[in-house]
Amino acid sequence: MIPPKDLPSFRRSVLRWYSRYGRELPWRTTRDPYAILVSEFMLQQTQVATVIPYYNNWLRRFPDFTALAAASENDVLHAWQGLGYYARARHLHATAKIVRDRHGGRLPIDPTAIRDLPGIGRYTANAIATFAFDRSVPIVEANIARLLARIYNYKQPIDNSRGHEAIWQLASALVPKRRAPIFNSALMELGALVCRPQPKCRICPVQNFCCATRPEMLPRKKSRLSPRKLIESHLWIRRGERILLEQSTKRWPGLWILPSAGSTIRPPDPHVDLSLHTPSGDVTGFSQPFAQDRQRPAALVFNSRARFHSHSFSASPCDCRSSQCKRSSSTTPATVVRIVIGIPKRA
Repeated sequence: MIPPKDLPSFRRSVLRWYSRYGRELPWRTTRDPYAILVSEFMLQQTQVATVIPYYNNWLRRFPDFTALAAASENDVLHAWQGLGYYARARHLHATAKIVRDRHGGRLPIDPTAIRDLPGIGRYTANAIATFAFDRSVPIVEANIARLLARIYNYKQPIDNSRGHEAIWQLASALVPKRRAPIFNSALMELGALVCRPQPKCRICPVQNFCCATRPEMLPRKKSRLSPRKLIESHLWIRRGERILLEQSTKRWPGLWILPSAGSTIRPPDPHVDLSLHTPSGDVTGFSQPFAQDRQRPAALVFNSRARFHSHSFSASPCDCRSSQCKRSSSTTPATVVRIVIGIPKRA
């Protein structure tokens, strides 16, 4: 632990560095709880540079809780298109409806009440509380966890319950009673720009406080489980310049995908990175029932921990009798696409 007498010096060093090198990001210039909530949802598993244009466009389209709550799910998913992890968009939409219906359009101030909203955990609740409501609460995300594990030379895995709680306790000891929002932002920025996976220790403003002897080896995490493979079949059906799609109701509710070829595999975890390569381009799903340009189809990307491994194709006549496929007396040719996806094994 950093001795209590050294905490003011540590905080001053962090804040001094941040005032000089901190990035100007749009969500750092507002205290609007809704805008901060949107930014926190978008920044989950997504890089800052990717989020900025989506954040700005989102606020123009849905400027407050009321506007978002009134939007249809299709409009919300379309606005989120390209960010991946679509459960975040659904949770954000559901949260807007709850805030409108139960809280008069105003987000609760207390972190515990914020955590009761869909898709919000400890970090997101505390981040909103500190950045929107000036609450002196700690926050721990990937950058801060890496920074603290190195400063305190914490050598236990940080991604189990014991390590997770230990890092949160370290963060709690550091957060000041005043200027907590700026300090929390500074810690995140320091982890993002200096204390990176390959740390830049020579320019670190708190290197004199760091106890790590080999910071590049920290933080430690549990060994990952090897993936298991699942194979499913979908139909590639094209008529002229249009591709047949169906709206998923199971694995990716509401998203447009290639029609199922009758696979009976058990659905994997809801967040799967499924990338299908075809001779005409990379296809990952679509934002409309029929893509108008087969060379560059409008795509919905499904990001996640699981990864696409391989693909294969075999030609097969289409025996689909639905009105969607049978546009005339002749049958539309179809290709059965076999997709291999890796799903994390369960312990």
